[in-house]
Amino acid sequence: MKTALLLIDIQIDYFPGGKFELVGSLAAGQKAAEALAHFRANHWPVIHIQHISTRSGATFFLPDTEGVMIHSLVAPLPGETVFQKHFPNSFRETPLLEFLHAQTIEQLAIAGMMTAMCVDATVRAAFDYGFSLLLLYDAMATRDLQFKGEIIPAVHIHGGILAALGSVYGQLISVAEFTLGH
Repeated sequence: MKTALLLIDIQIDYFPGGKFELVGSLAAGQKAAEALAHFRANHWPVIHIQHISTRSGATFFLPDTEGVMIHSLVAPLPGETVFQKHFPNSFRETPLLEFLHAQTIEQLAIAGMMTAMCVDATVRAAFDYGFSLLLLYDAMATRDLQFKGEIIPAVHIHGGILAALGSVYGQLISVAEFTLGH
């Protein structure tokens, strides 16, 4: 089964000092870098997704800012595919689906940010399009969220989203487990 690595929104604004820092972004970015190195060493396809905010009132991933850039941990090499998006779902109004079909890719190994938003939206869409999914859970990060005045810690958000996705949408696997098995 032909597998591609899909790196979602691993961008500077999500890292320490960025405009929308996530909990554990540096550790997740380092794990994503390990997965990326493995794919590159095996000459397997890699796709970078870069979110550029175009909605009114957006405060991060703004066009022409440093924060919108893909982090140096996973910076694309010349010739690697980069798609820009403006919505949480990486398939919406992008050429991603057509590209994957043209490359006869059947499975996606997914890493990225935020677990509770763009990763979640993309995983669900990819599943609906018929892709087999490997969710590289330690190469993802999110942030604390609030519900009815209560702060929900990022670790609970991350675990809850991944537990739900792992129950139907894809296989939860660490980067180490993936690289040892593939």
